[in-house]
Amino acid sequence: MKKRLNLPLSANDVRSLRAGDQILLSGELLTGRDVAHKRLCALLEAGEQLPCTLAGEAIYYVGPTPASPGHVVGSAGPTTSARMDKYAPRLIEQGLRAMIGKGSRSSAVVEAMKRYGCVYFAAIGGAGALLAQRITALDVLAWDELGCEALRRIRVDDFPVIVAIDAEGHSLYEEGPAEWCSDPGGSHSENC
Repeated sequence: MKKRLNLPLSANDVRSLRAGDQILLSGELLTGRDVAHKRLCALLEAGEQLPCTLAGEAIYYVGPTPASPGHVVGSAGPTTSARMDKYAPRLIEQGLRAMIGKGSRSSAVVEAMKRYGCVYFAAIGGAGALLAQRITALDVLAWDELGCEALRRIRVDDFPVIVAIDAEGHSLYEEGPAEWCSDPGGSHSENC
């Protein structure tokens, strides 16, 4: 069963989610990739003001392609989250409540998630055109010169994600394969 959640997520929302939960997100969230994350962390290190608050926010690791006529964005599929791992703990410390991307996360990111109460959602890679249909508005917040990597705010409606790593550190990337391999009568056990 899919759960519907509105953004921004509360601390209670985040703590109630479990790895494997299927979620439909609606509301506003940030987008940003490597360069935007690097700039956010540089501003924090310099003690300068950020272009937006991170407390309670969700960020989607995406660089949307330009929109065709009649659309808000072009393709908007997730990018590999590990590229943001060196920046994520610092942003989670600032109150970032959720991240959306694809692929597993480092132990430092998972520890920060557990400490501060953050969840990591996986979006389906390769489905960027379909995911773009769930984006209803887009505004550039900072660094427009970065093109698709600018820091943006988007509005989503029933955006499909799966809780890949919950705020307790339970991870589909670890527990899924372990469960698969532990099935004693399964025909797949020779692949483990």
